[in-house]
Amino acid sequence: MEEIEAKKKTTKKQFLIHLGLAIATLIFMVYAIFNIYFPIVTNHGESMTVPNLEGIMIEDLEEFLEERDLRYAVEPDSGYSAKYPALAVLKQFPLPNSKVKQNRKIYVTLNAKQPPVVKMPSLTGRSLKNAQLELRSLGLSLGEIRYKPDFALNTILEQYHQGKKIASGSEIAKGSKIDFEVADGLGNQNFQMLNLKNLSLDEAIFVLRGYGLKVGDVFYENEGFINKETKDDLGETVYKKTPVKGGHVFKQSPNAENSARIGQSIDLWVVEVDSTTLETPSLEIAQ
Repeated sequence: MEEIEAKKKTTKKQFLIHLGLAIATLIFMVYAIFNIYFPIVTNHGESMTVPNLEGIMIEDLEEFLEERDLRYAVEPDSGYSAKYPALAVLKQFPLPNSKVKQNRKIYVTLNAKQPPVVKMPSLTGRSLKNAQLELRSLGLSLGEIRYKPDFALNTILEQYHQGKKIASGSEIAKGSKIDFEVADGLGNQNFQMLNLKNLSLDEAIFVLRGYGLKVGDVFYENEGFINKETKDDLGETVYKKTPVKGGHVFKQSPNAENSARIGQSIDLWVVEVDSTTLETPSLEIAQ
């Protein structure tokens, strides 16, 4: 009996030892799975900063990302920017500087092989500033600006693409440069400049307007003189320095010897007058 009891105790002790070892092994395995295996497989608790991929070519992208333990996938819809060559990265998700897990896939949008086509708008007759805004909204660029004599200052007179006139409605690739012929605010008809000396300021303004010229700056001085042609006792032509009356022009720029162009501004020098004896032209006329 004692022998049987001793065997039972030994068997029970061995069972408890084996059970303890099994439990310890299970605990170790659970610990190893969550603290060793999972972190290795999923990099649990670690994150990476997403680099900026904009402008990187597709052929360089895989190597660039592999060095950083990241992957990529291309979005089916492409975009377009004249800033980058075809198949360069335009957009990405997640965005640059985002925090992601190692081996995360970055979704990229590539620049199209062929730029999309837009219809050329009619910009003639519109202001240069307005035309620039319209070009930008369509993905077109402003090219060369050539000024041409015309009264409508900064108005588009003609539109060109690659040296040829381009009609509104023509199909054109996004990113194309559009050149403009723009009015400089002056006419193109040249003629001999008028002699305004010794005319009253009102008369000078009236004459200038009649010839399509503008009144520029008006300067007032205490006195002024002109050289008046006359004959001496021997019949020779001489020039006599003659004072100019108050309120009258004694100097102009450009001078009468030069040519002028329609729309050009003419500066005048006028002798001052006493406001009680001569009415000064209004600001509206002088302008």
